[in-house]
Amino acid sequence: MASASLPGAAGGLGARRWLAMLARDPLACLAALFLLLLVLAALLGPALIPESAGRMNLRLRNAPPFELANGWLYILGADTLGRSMLARLIEASRSTLMVASSAVALSFLIGGTLGVLAGYARGWGATLILRMADVLMSFPSLLLAVVVLYTFSPSIKNIVLVLAITRLPVYIRTARAEILELRERMFVSAARVMGAGPIRTALRHVVPFVLPTLLTLAAVDFAYVMLAESALSFLGIGIQPPDVTWGLMVAQGRGYLASAWWLAFFPGLFIMLTTLSLNLLASWLRVAADPQQRWRLEPGGKAGDAP
Repeated sequence: MASASLPGAAGGLGARRWLAMLARDPLACLAALFLLLLVLAALLGPALIPESAGRMNLRLRNAPPFELANGWLYILGADTLGRSMLARLIEASRSTLMVASSAVALSFLIGGTLGVLAGYARGWGATLILRMADVLMSFPSLLLAVVVLYTFSPSIKNIVLVLAITRLPVYIRTARAEILELRERMFVSAARVMGAGPIRTALRHVVPFVLPTLLTLAAVDFAYVMLAESALSFLGIGIQPPDVTWGLMVAQGRGYLASAWWLAFFPGLFIMLTTLSLNLLASWLRVAADPQQRWRLEPGGKAGDAP
C-alpha cells in the first residue's frame, strides 16, 4: 500500500501504455525496432543460414557489395576468404550481444544489490562496499581490462567477468544515491511504523522505485560495454578466432581499407547504429519511467518535447 503512495510508479504501467508512449517518440520507436530486428537476426540467423558464415569461396574473395549476381547472401560483399559479409555480421552479432548482455546483467545484479545494501544498511558493511567501489573506480576500466586479459587468456568468460567487474561501481553508487533519498520518504517511514522489517521495507517499498533508474543505466551501459568489447577485440585481446565479433571484423578489415573498405565499414556501421539505438532508447526510458516527466509522452503531451 505504501508503494502506491507515489502516483504513476513505473511498475503500475501496462504494456499497452508503454507501447503508446514509445509510439509518441519516433526516434525511440525506430531504435527499438532496429534492436528488435538485431536480436531476432542473432537468434534466428544460424537456423536460417546455417554454416554460411564459415563457408569459403575463393572465387568471390573481396567481392564488392551490392552485386546481386552473387546471390542475396553476398549483398554486403565478401571478405578475404570469400565468406559472406552478411552471414558473418549476423554470426558476429550473437557473440557481441551475448558478451555485452552477460556483462551488463552481472554488473546490474551484483552492483545493484551491493548498492541497495550500502544505501539501506549502516555500519562497516556499507563502508566496505563503498571503499571497494572507490578502488575499482581508481583504475580506468578499459586499461584494467587490457591488463587482466593480457595476463590471462582472452576467453569469452574472462572478457565477461572483467567487463562486469569494471562496471560495478556505476551501479553501486547509483543505487546507493537513490536509496539514500528514498529511505527518508514518508511512505518508507509509514511502512516501518506499521511493523515492516528492514528486508521487507527495502524489497517491497524501496527497490521498485530504484529499478527504473538502474534499467535506464543498464541500457546506456550496454552500449559502453559493447564498445569496450569491440575495442578489446580490435586490440587483439578480445574474442579470438574462430569466434567472431564486430570489433574483430573491424580489426581484420583495417588492412584493406584502400582496396576493400566494406570489410571494416559494415561491422563499424553496425556498432554505431546499435550504440545510437541504445542511447535513444535509454533517453526515452528515462522520461517514460519518471512520473514527473512522463506527461511528455502521454496523448495530451507534446511529442516534440520528448528527448
